[in-house]
Amino acid sequence: MAPRYPRDFRGHGPTPPDAQWPGGAKIAVSIVLNYEEGGENCLLHGDAQSEAFLSDIAGAQPWPGQRHWNMESIYDYGARAGFWRLHRLFTGRDIPVTIYGVATALARAPEQVAAMQAAGWEIASHGLKWVEHRDMPEEEERRQIAEAIRLHTEVTGSRPTGWYTGRCSLNTVRLTAEQGLDWISDTYDDDLPYWLEAGDRDQLVIPYTLEANDMRFATAPGYITGEQFFQYLKDSFDVLYAEGQAGAAKMFSIGLHCRLIGRPGKIAGLMRFLDYAQSHEGVWFPRRIDIADHWRKAHPHKRFERPSQMDRARFVARFGSIFEHSPWIAERAYELELGPAHDSAAGLHNALARMFRSATAAERMGVLRAHPDLAGKLAQAKRLTEESTAEQASAALDALTDAERAAFEALNAEYTAKHGFPFIIAVRDNTKASILAAFRARIANDTETEFATACKQVERIAELRLKDILP
Repeated sequence: MAPRYPRDFRGHGPTPPDAQWPGGAKIAVSIVLNYEEGGENCLLHGDAQSEAFLSDIAGAQPWPGQRHWNMESIYDYGARAGFWRLHRLFTGRDIPVTIYGVATALARAPEQVAAMQAAGWEIASHGLKWVEHRDMPEEEERRQIAEAIRLHTEVTGSRPTGWYTGRCSLNTVRLTAEQGLDWISDTYDDDLPYWLEAGDRDQLVIPYTLEANDMRFATAPGYITGEQFFQYLKDSFDVLYAEGQAGAAKMFSIGLHCRLIGRPGKIAGLMRFLDYAQSHEGVWFPRRIDIADHWRKAHPHKRFERPSQMDRARFVARFGSIFEHSPWIAERAYELELGPAHDSAAGLHNALARMFRSATAAERMGVLRAHPDLAGKLAQAKRLTEESTAEQASAALDALTDAERAAFEALNAEYTAKHGFPFIIAVRDNTKASILAAFRARIANDTETEFATACKQVERIAELRLKDILP
C-alpha cells in the first residue's frame, strides 16, 4: 500500500445530519459524572507513586514510594461528600446522568453504586484504574480492558454499555472497539455521534469534552469560580440550541468530577446552568446509552467502498476513467498520502486534480485530446465512454435536430483547427443553448486562454463524475 493518513478531518462533512432527537428536541445535553475516587494512583492500590492529576493541589507532583495524605483526602471528599451532593442535585431535578466508573473505584464504593442504580443512571466503564495508558504495552492494555469489564460486571451486576478511558493510549479506541460495546467516547472531535469501522464491526462513537468540563477548575487555563463555569456552559448551550432551532440539532457533553464540581462554590455554577437549560423548550437530557440507542435507529451505519482502503488495481479500475481515457492520473494519485478525507467526492477530486495540475503541459494536452467532440462522430456511432454518453444525454445532445447537429459539427471543426484540442465544457452545468453560446464565444479566445479554460472544465467534469459514486 502507498502511504495512508489515518486521521479523519472530514467527519460528517459540510452538511452534518440533523440528529432528529426524540420529541423534536433542539439539543441533547449529555451529563457525565466521572467516578474515579479509589481508582487513582496510590500505594494502597499497588502503584509506585501517589496521584498528581485533577485535584485542588496546585502544581501537584507524584510522590514516588509514598502515600500523599492530602491528595488522598481530596479524592476521598469526592466519594464522601461530592458524590452525594451531586446525587441529590440530579435526582431532585429528575436528570439522568452517565457515570464513567473506574472499575476498582466502583468496587470500593458499594453505597454509591447502589445509589447510581436506584436513580436509573447508566454506569459505563472508565477503565480498570485511573492511571496513564500512553506507555502501556498493547497486550497489557487489552488485558486491563478485559479485566475492567469483568470487574465492572461483577460489581454492578451487568456488563458496561459504554467506555471512556480518558488517560488513553494510541491503541485505546481500537482496543475498546473490539469489545462489542454500545458506544465508546475516547474522542473529542465532533458535536454529533459517528460510526467507526473497526474491522467487521461498526462501532458507535459518542465524542466527549475536555472544555465543557469541570477539570478546568484544576488545570490552566481554567475556571476559578462557579460563575465562570456557568458562563461557559451557557454560551455553549446557546450556540448549539440556536443550531438546533435552525434544523441542525447537536449534542452537548458536560464532564464532571465528584471531587471538583462537588465542592459548594463550584456546584453553584452548575446549578445555575441547569436552571437556565431547563427553562428552555426542546432540551433533552439523555444518558449516553439513550443517545446510542437513538442514533442506531435514526442514523444506522452504511458502509461503502473507501478509496483510501483500496489496493492499487481496484483504485485504478474504479477511478481511472474519471479523467477521460487517462488512468495515469489515478495511478499517480494512489501514491499520495490518502486518508479518510479522500473517501468523499470532494476529497478524491482534490487528489486526482493535483496530479492533473502537476502534470506536464503535454500530458494535460493528452487529456484534453482524449475528450470526444460534443455531438460528434463518436457520439453518433455510440462509441463514447459510459460517462460521456450520460453527460451528453443530460443536455439533450443525443437528440439534436439536423440543423443543430450541423452547427455542432461546424463549430467542432473550427475550434479544433484553431486550438488543437476539442471544445470541452461540463455539459451537466449547462443547457443545449448555453453550450452553443459558450462554444461560439470561446472560439475567439487565444489558445493559451482556452487551454486553461478547458483544463478547468476537465476538472469540473471529473468532480461531477465523482459525485455520482462517492459521498
